[in-house]
Amino acid sequence: MDYQSQLLPREKVFRDPVHNYIAVSHQVILDLINTKEFQRLRRVKQLGVTEEVFHGAEHSRFGHSLGVYEIARRICDNFKNDYPSQAAGDGLWNDDERLVTLCAALLHDIGHGAYSHTFEHIFHTNHEAVTAQILTSPSTEVNAVLRQVSPEFPAQVASVIQHTYPNPQVVQIISSQLDADRMDYLLRDAYFTGADYGRFDLARVLRVMRPYQGGIAFTIDGMHAVEDYILSRFQMYQQVYFHPVSRAMEVILDHLLLRAKDLYDNQPIRQEGFRPLLLEPFFNHDWTLVDYLKLDDGVLNTYFLHWADSDDDILRDLARRFLNRKPLKSVEYDSDTTDLLPILRDQIETVGYNITYYTATNDSYDLPYNANPHHSRKPAAEIQLMKADGSTIELSALSTLVAAITGRESGDQRFFFPREMLSQHAESDLFNPIYQEFQTYIKNDQLIHPQGV
Repeated sequence: MDYQSQLLPREKVFRDPVHNYIAVSHQVILDLINTKEFQRLRRVKQLGVTEEVFHGAEHSRFGHSLGVYEIARRICDNFKNDYPSQAAGDGLWNDDERLVTLCAALLHDIGHGAYSHTFEHIFHTNHEAVTAQILTSPSTEVNAVLRQVSPEFPAQVASVIQHTYPNPQVVQIISSQLDADRMDYLLRDAYFTGADYGRFDLARVLRVMRPYQGGIAFTIDGMHAVEDYILSRFQMYQQVYFHPVSRAMEVILDHLLLRAKDLYDNQPIRQEGFRPLLLEPFFNHDWTLVDYLKLDDGVLNTYFLHWADSDDDILRDLARRFLNRKPLKSVEYDSDTTDLLPILRDQIETVGYNITYYTATNDSYDLPYNANPHHSRKPAAEIQLMKADGSTIELSALSTLVAAITGRESGDQRFFFPREMLSQHAESDLFNPIYQEFQTYIKNDQLIHPQGV
């Protein structure tokens, strides 16, 4: 028996709070799970700093990756049982695609780094490019496992994740507007945050999902289950992913890493408690895959603990704010009030804060559903409903509920500043008027023009 078709003597199961059991039958899948690159995902949180708001959100990218694999496995099983290909080109499911689908599902997030998106912003890394590198580099254990299937297999799995694999069904199982990735993270994040918004009828969605020539469609009688999923995703973004306190903690983390980088760049400092050996390759813009894979959330947290005793006032303060959950405050602004931001920054600077590190703007927007994905910043296949005659219709063309939110970005723009600016007891009588004036611009979480301004 070749490695590609080698099954375990007995099915391996992982107990999971979301899917109950995650079943592994293929030796290659178990071997991939046991690689050091995949095990690192245990040490990278799925939701980064969101646990600072929803304290249960301590789950990892390891658990999410297993969950995406499990949903993809169930999809393959359903397709094999209900829609098996009878002839080449008939648009039905060829189960020879199972292994590449399962491997891509399992490994789709393997390139995520420590505090994923914040780290990427500061050090200009790209988790998608790193994922492809982990899969295709001969230096990784993941690559060694994949190469046992065939010499071409690592590149094939990478092409699924990069959306270039020739079979659109395989690509859309992993990446579309209703895919295994999104389905798992909504259910998993809802479970661990304690929010009910992300719950939807997974079993029903999987039952109405089917392959066709253009990729993946959903039988028309399952439209309401698909609508439920779209609304769940919309609510999770509004109530969880875009929570202003989570974003405030991300700003602190972003500025903490930025201060460390600026110190390193501007004064090659080597004082005790600062030198971050594992981060130096990133400060020097000369990192390798080996350097990248040494980092996880715990490594960064250890440096933050050291920096909390730094000689640098800003680095020390930001580290303590992050470790002790002291988020910045924020207010929502819009095109009518954006002209006030320079005034607020001037006042914040006047009372002694370095506005580079203690102020920020952040806009968080999401398209709940996009019927024209080719004009999106992140293209993903639209959702197709299949009629009884085999023709398809795009979801929002039939669902008035989805049509109401299609193409409409939801979110807001926020200005972040030190919470101390809202103190009723200013630190100095000299600055009392500035604190008081600052507060006249803020009302009910909104930035406003005071009367007479």
